[in-house]
Amino acid sequence: MLAHCVTVAAIVAECGMPPDVVCAALLHDLEDTDCPPERVAELFGPYIADLLRAIPTAPLDMPSAAALGIPGDAPSFEAAVLAIRLADRLHNMRTIAFLSQAARYRRACETVDVFAPLAHAAGLHHVSRELHHLASAVLRSPVASYAVTGRTLALLALLLPSRQRSRWQEEWTAELVAHRTRRTRARYTLRVLWHTPRLSLALRRPVEREQS
Repeated sequence: MLAHCVTVAAIVAECGMPPDVVCAALLHDLEDTDCPPERVAELFGPYIADLLRAIPTAPLDMPSAAALGIPGDAPSFEAAVLAIRLADRLHNMRTIAFLSQAARYRRACETVDVFAPLAHAAGLHHVSRELHHLASAVLRSPVASYAVTGRTLALLALLLPSRQRSRWQEEWTAELVAHRTRRTRARYTLRVLWHTPRLSLALRRPVEREQS
């Protein structure tokens, strides 16, 4: 984790962020520790503590990114948060080989669809290019042949209760990549398509009983 945090801070510094933002980038994974937010504010000041609180929940939307224009002498609070989020994703993509095949494909799709365009809109063109390059390399691998059926499974997951979607999509995708031919992948996807409505009902019934 230490190497990840140091690298993210270095990327943020390369983006032209001031020292307090670089410090927040260095500390951005403190949420995974037992360090209380009050202690961070005490040691590093309220601005850095506020940045750390905002990083996990900051919305990622294109109009805001375009308006921010991250490169500059005095970045806004929102620009600082976005710079750290993008740097975090960039290092995650650089080390993506350590993830499972299904997780690599899912993260690469999200990077191409969300993070690379955000970086471009915010003016971090070198970050955008590297994100796109790293994600494209994953998608050009043999996993790319699962694109159509993988996206179908992602759409089917939307039929499930929101708290259950990521778990089932991950299981479906992991099962999908185990099939080596286009025909068997298509058959598997059809089976999921057939059973998903009943699965959705089964997952929702306990919730309905609790609410009643």
